[in-house]
Amino acid sequence: MAKLELDGRPLSLDEIVAVSVEGRGVAIAPSAFPGMAASRAVVEKLLERGETAYGINTGFGKLSDVRIEPDQLEDLQHNLVRSHSCGIGEPLPEDEVRAMLLLRANVLAKGLSGARPVLAEALVAMLNARVHPVVPARGSVGASGDLAPLAHLALALIGEGEVFFKGERVASAAALEKAGIAPLRLAAKEGLALLNGTQAMCGVGGLALARALRAVRLFDLAGAMSLEALRGTPAPFDQRIHAARPHPGQIATAEHLLWLLEDSEIRESHRHNDPRVQDAYCLRCMPQVHGAARGALEHVRQIIEIESGSATDNPLIFAETAEIISGGNFHGAPLALALDYAAIALTDVMSISERRIDRLINPDINEGLPAFLSPHAGVSSGMMIAHVAAAALLNEAKVLSHPASVDSVPTSGGKEDHVSMGMTAALKLRQIVANAEHALAIELMAAAQGLEYRRPLKPAREVGRAAAAVREVVAPLTEDRPLSGDIERLAREIRAAKFEEWD
Repeated sequence: MAKLELDGRPLSLDEIVAVSVEGRGVAIAPSAFPGMAASRAVVEKLLERGETAYGINTGFGKLSDVRIEPDQLEDLQHNLVRSHSCGIGEPLPEDEVRAMLLLRANVLAKGLSGARPVLAEALVAMLNARVHPVVPARGSVGASGDLAPLAHLALALIGEGEVFFKGERVASAAALEKAGIAPLRLAAKEGLALLNGTQAMCGVGGLALARALRAVRLFDLAGAMSLEALRGTPAPFDQRIHAARPHPGQIATAEHLLWLLEDSEIRESHRHNDPRVQDAYCLRCMPQVHGAARGALEHVRQIIEIESGSATDNPLIFAETAEIISGGNFHGAPLALALDYAAIALTDVMSISERRIDRLINPDINEGLPAFLSPHAGVSSGMMIAHVAAAALLNEAKVLSHPASVDSVPTSGGKEDHVSMGMTAALKLRQIVANAEHALAIELMAAAQGLEYRRPLKPAREVGRAAAAVREVVAPLTEDRPLSGDIERLAREIRAAKFEEWD
């Protein structure tokens, strides 16, 4: 695959995933170098004139009124990186760190940061050599950007701190030497150019969003399988209904469900002799609920992609007019609100899925299926506790979907008096996505088990093919066995795109 060239343009979510997860190589586009050099020249000329500008020759935050002497400017930038490397908790996984490296390099390539091109080149070199800084997950309030996470990223760039390299956690200096990358000495403004920004919340949130988008489409598949196992009707997915309320996500979900439910012997077996008038909401309203979540997640995708090509540090350098202007593009509110929205949307899809699982196992409402889908109900409990596990996952997701963005704790001596909590929103979304993948696995397992009891009738063509794919991972339940391993394997296959032809 050709290297992805960075010039500060917005990156698609697919491009972010390709570099972060799949390991695609990266390069700085030749067209980006003149802009970076021009913005750096503005900084150099300001220093030559002996003028003062925030973050270039002043302190930071509450200390912005402190003028720094020329012979201390390098120490200023290095001390900024060291003092802000205050992250807490487990390290971010390597794919999320790769997303941070990618997004930060792209921001620098935009040419509004006043940093030398060598900074962007060094970040790209680390990406391509798979030198991944150790970045603790917690410690960002998402106001002057993700200061602590990005400081740990920058710490590795100057040869301090630790990195993951070739499967080991090692000193940054040693890994950089082995990779042939020279540690940087930061010039005026460059520490700030590395730390001010939203690349941690954007990277963590963006990768979680990519998984969420796949999961919400696969909930259509699980729902279609459940509908077949419960002898439901696809009539509510008629396109005329959805054209009358033309939300794009709703229309797309209804189309997807109709395709999944084509050519079903199970449907034909009860088309003309079914006393039921209509199905429960968890079956009938899939287009409205799944579709609303699709719409929400697509909106969040737009925000992530806009942010990927946005200049988010401070001050910004406008070479055309040689102006250095302070602002607040580092504030994470656009991402924090969006990631909270994504969390709420995915949790709602988990909620409707849990109701379908209950209908599959509950002998009072499961349309003649064995109690708890057990072949020997009573002596065997079947999938009783699998549903309990889904309920537990949903409960946690509900708690985590409380928005982080409604909170603000003033920091930095009151100078940073309104913060976004965007990194908290990103980390919460990541956990909700993991819960959703496991809940999805449980519904797929339960629906596939339900279909076993509709034999010899065949389900819809695509439902049958998908059920066979489930069976490649999870055997039918013929007697009680531990199910946690089955659920974990199926969730892992969901993440590995085993079911991508149905999403």
